[in-house]
Amino acid sequence: MNKIIKGDKVIVITGKDKGKQGQVVRVLGDKVIVEGVNIVKRHQKPNPMRGIEGGIITKEMPLAISNVAIFNPQTQKADRVGIKLIEGEGKVKRVRVFKSNGAEVPAPSKGE
Repeated sequence: MNKIIKGDKVIVITGKDKGKQGQVVRVLGDKVIVEGVNIVKRHQKPNPMRGIEGGIITKEMPLAISNVAIFNPQTQKADRVGIKLIEGEGKVKRVRVFKSNGAEVPAPSKGE
């Protein structure tokens, strides 16, 4: 089970965007793309076959997963994530919890 997953609200803890918050759009192995963070401008070559226009575009680039921390809404601070095992109905369920207060990390909504 990954400690940071798509849909989590995270805060950047180091780098040029330190302190910015956003939602994880995608997880790429040991990197994450966070909405509204690490914005860069790139020159796009036109491709008429795909319907892509040329020009200068702005896009979000990946950040190292070690440079972001999950945001704890109760303490209003960055937090670490731990895994807790909960037994029930003959099965063991793994749940993500905040290290600071032991509260369960809310699951990201499926609609986003």
